[in-house]
Amino acid sequence: MSDKIKPDVIVIGAGIIGISTALKLQAEGRQVLVLDRKGVAAETSAGNAGAFAFADVIPLATPGIMRKAPKWLLDPLGPLSLRPAYALKILPWMFQFWRASWKDKYQAALTAQASLMALSKAALERQITAVNGESLIRREGQLQLYEGAAEFKASLAGWQTRKEHGVLFEFLESPEAIAKIQPGIHPRFTHAAFTPEWKNVVHPAQWTQYLADAFKKLGGQIRIASINAIDLKDNSVLLKSNDEDYEASYVVIAAGAWSKTLAQSMGDNLPLDTERGYNTTLPAGAFDLKTHITFSNHGFVVTKAGQGIRVGGAVELGGLSLKPNYKRADVLLNKAAHFLPELKVTGGEQWMGFRPSMPDSLPVIDYATQSKRVIYAFGHGHLGLTQSAGTAELVSDLLAERQISISMRPYSATRFQ
Repeated sequence: MSDKIKPDVIVIGAGIIGISTALKLQAEGRQVLVLDRKGVAAETSAGNAGAFAFADVIPLATPGIMRKAPKWLLDPLGPLSLRPAYALKILPWMFQFWRASWKDKYQAALTAQASLMALSKAALERQITAVNGESLIRREGQLQLYEGAAEFKASLAGWQTRKEHGVLFEFLESPEAIAKIQPGIHPRFTHAAFTPEWKNVVHPAQWTQYLADAFKKLGGQIRIASINAIDLKDNSVLLKSNDEDYEASYVVIAAGAWSKTLAQSMGDNLPLDTERGYNTTLPAGAFDLKTHITFSNHGFVVTKAGQGIRVGGAVELGGLSLKPNYKRADVLLNKAAHFLPELKVTGGEQWMGFRPSMPDSLPVIDYATQSKRVIYAFGHGHLGLTQSAGTAELVSDLLAERQISISMRPYSATRFQ
């Protein structure tokens, strides 16, 4: 590389996982360079819901989900859909997803997810304090809404599971009780659970950029580069791009959905795929939103994004190359207009992004099988922002080869072999 000083660590990826990791490693005295093919928060870290969803401990692959999956997958505009052109490519991932829904594997994933959530929740507070970032955090809770007593009753087992893992919540069992927290919701939603400890960032892109600015202010470097090869040397790792080569003692791969090919270059063929998510961000004044709203049985949320309102969610299995189907964003916005009659739906900006997802809903946080000089930190699905600070601390511990307070086996790069 052109710089005279070789960094201790190169982090590939300038999304929320990569930037949080770089900042943590820098705080431990390491010289860190971040490389990204587009720049800071240029992909999913900009367009997500901005939520620290520590209450979401339940994996997507729950026992019995495969009985429901065909109905969902065949609805091109439903909350979970599969693009026909991608069906054959996603089959290996779907097979592992099915296995992850087996009761014993689900219970193990639930325990691991809860452990990572607890660590990440505490790590986030440490991160906020370290960067003086409280002004960018919204502590306004979350409403999870249900249409009728039957739908609410069906959710109770999940809430009991959350309670067992330390999630605080309050049940609301009338439209009037719901309106005290969030006015303007259609009375068809008769029940809700309110999670008071739920937090959001003011805007996910702004938060990631804020952390990146803190990193640069302390001497960190961020460059645009697309890495196409990784070579292990005796005491370092060489990264090759079309423009120049980069070398460091250690490399962290935190490139989100684009991490798969980089891991393959290290000999690790991981079942990483993408959950494509859609949203529409409405301008200021679209709705007087008091708290983050989740319409769980419809697969989307309504949340603040800067001065505007963001309506988004759902899962589309379609890989990285197929064109977006923005009809999905239209469907979510139309539903939101019915559920929130006062919502102004004009002037919005549509977006589609790629959540990097593993079949068991758990990320990969581990050494590459060929070398401890390369560390993986990807596959967080819709929980990248939520688990970013915790992942950063775990990567820092792995790099320093320190003892870690939670079992790392569930996040192993070899767990699907």
